Amino acid sequence: MIENQLIRIIELIGHGDRLSEQDFNLLKQDLLETNNRLQAIDSNNLVRLTASEIDTIINQRSRLLHRAYSEISQVITGKNIQLDHPSDVFTLLWHYWIPLAQNLGIQQQKLGRPLIQGLLGGQGTGKTTLGLILNILLKHLDKTLLSISLDDLYKTYADRQKLRERRPDLIWRGPPNTHDVDLGLQVLQQLRDRHPDQPQPIAIPRFDKSLHNGAGDRIDSEISYGADIVLFEGWFVGMRPLPISAFRNFVPPILSESDREFALECNANLYNYLPLWDYLDSLIVLVPEDYQYSLQWRLEAEHKLIASGKTGMSDREITQFVEYFWKALHPELFLPRLLGDHKTSDRLLGDPINFINGDHINRAHPPVDLAIEISRSHLPKRIYRP
Repeated sequence: MIENQLIRIIELIGHGDRLSEQDFNLLKQDLLETNNRLQAIDSNNLVRLTASEIDTIINQRSRLLHRAYSEISQVITGKNIQLDHPSDVFTLLWHYWIPLAQNLGIQQQKLGRPLIQGLLGGQGTGKTTLGLILNILLKHLDKTLLSISLDDLYKTYADRQKLRERRPDLIWRGPPNTHDVDLGLQVLQQLRDRHPDQPQPIAIPRFDKSLHNGAGDRIDSEISYGADIVLFEGWFVGMRPLPISAFRNFVPPILSESDREFALECNANLYNYLPLWDYLDSLIVLVPEDYQYSLQWRLEAEHKLIASGKTGMSDREITQFVEYFWKALHPELFLPRLLGDHKTSDRLLGDPINFINGDHINRAHPPVDLAIEISRSHLPKRIYRP
């Protein structure tokens, strides 16, 4: 019952309706209580705030919700973003997207230069949706966002063909060694060090996956004059190499010596990406409750594609494709170590979280500032700081 009341209240805010005192007090109660809702991605310890400070948080969040709701609603409809229930957009905005956008804006302001925000997440975890929503919200916070994917740094088609001749195991693009790391370093440095008073044009690489029968290739760069916040996302952004001992035992689908050799090579190639990760001021990880959801999500997406009359892969081909990436950087090996495997520090979604540690050079590794657990339905289920 309380959940339904909260959705109704947040919906009223989105439509610009005035709240009663009772509704406002219910929001305050919800903000302070620890429960299983998405909330409190906040650098403040909410229980220590005064009543007026809590009022300020609610008013700020309400204004942003009202200003951005219509545009976000259009994007969700236009991009055919699937939600379990239409009302999910309100709870996601109130408890997740808005506080996250506000914190990114605050951290960028503290840095006094562009914030390089890393985002790690596999297919189906919501990287693209999060980028679209943050772009709208940050615009209403007078901040600009530029999204760059690790995919945009792929080597050219010609270079990848030469690479495949030397390394036949690299059947598809994606694993470490298929990207132009030097290009990424150049772009991130230019974006980070740009002078706001004298903006210079920066060539942002872009990649078209449809070229060369799906093998993909570079296309013309996008010209940018910089952004307040750079969202650098990809399926292994921020991942760090593991000790060789981590590959001692076979972990399906790593079932043969050749599989293990491929996994070890991909792991070794991660060392080349560490200078790129050093540019990250913060890292957010979108982690599925079960890594095997990525196979189920890919199967569902391909089935929808075929049902629409387009050509798609068979279930067997999809399984081989997904398992190829699991062999390269297995989630069961890399994600627990990246997150510190701190099961004792897991927080319910209502617990206060100190979001970003601005000193990314001196902090302890792994440098994950926020972990967002993704449910089978693609929606955030739990948020915690490792």
